[in-house]
Amino acid sequence: MVLIYELSNLGPRSRSLAFYTCAMSTAKSSDRDPSPSAGRTLTVLEALVAANGGLTLTALARKTGIPMATCASIVYTLELRGYASRRVVGRSHFWQATLALYGLAVQLTRKADLATIAQREMQELAERLDMPVHIGVLNGASVVYVAKAASPGIIQFDTYPGKVSPFNLTALGKAIAAFLSEEELEPLLSRMKPATGPKAPTGGVETFKAQLVEIRSRRFAVEDEEEEARVGCVAVPFFDAQGKVAGAVGVTGFAKDLTAAVTRKAKEGLTQLADHISRHLGAQAP
Repeated sequence: MVLIYELSNLGPRSRSLAFYTCAMSTAKSSDRDPSPSAGRTLTVLEALVAANGGLTLTALARKTGIPMATCASIVYTLELRGYASRRVVGRSHFWQATLALYGLAVQLTRKADLATIAQREMQELAERLDMPVHIGVLNGASVVYVAKAASPGIIQFDTYPGKVSPFNLTALGKAIAAFLSEEELEPLLSRMKPATGPKAPTGGVETFKAQLVEIRSRRFAVEDEEEEARVGCVAVPFFDAQGKVAGAVGVTGFAKDLTAAVTRKAKEGLTQLADHISRHLGAQAP
């Protein structure tokens, strides 16, 4: 019954994907054949990580038991994706893994931690504000919802862990983008999605960048019917041990209910929640 209730809030495509995922998760591993090519890629990657100073293709083939031509295809692909690099010494190429793998691990750790370290605080805030509370992180030019605390009551918004939205159309995304460096923000600006809500903002990149300056100054973001009619959001960023923005916490409600007083109350509660998460991520007190 819980599954049916949750899926009733999703669109047809999302429901199909959810049912497919549930069906796949119940199948036994023995029902599926492993992928030899994926296995070889992981074997090569593990060998590169374990090596000191890099490996030539000959050494890599010998260490992994994989044909040299296959090793070459794998490391070239890893190089294109940023997971391997080569150091040329004379006529020899020494391959090694890059710290891009560490970046993946950091993202995974963040998401796993975020879903648990603040669940109680999220639920308390959701009940206090009578609005659902979310945690979102940036993934490319999208915001991924990684945790949710539902509000009490019958009416529930179409938000759930795993939901993906354009970064420039959500309060979560704007709260994060406002604290990115110029180098991090610039590639995202060309990937902004047009708004379709009744209060879709006019203007282009420069208008959006000016909005981010304002958000950075006041340290919270709002979204008012930009992505969807009658829906509004408030969000506050949180930070990691390096002082870099790591994500945002936000609430979703009916736009008509998000008065100045309610927005101020939401901002105060979200700021406390964001500070709690930042401390768990090792950020220094502001």
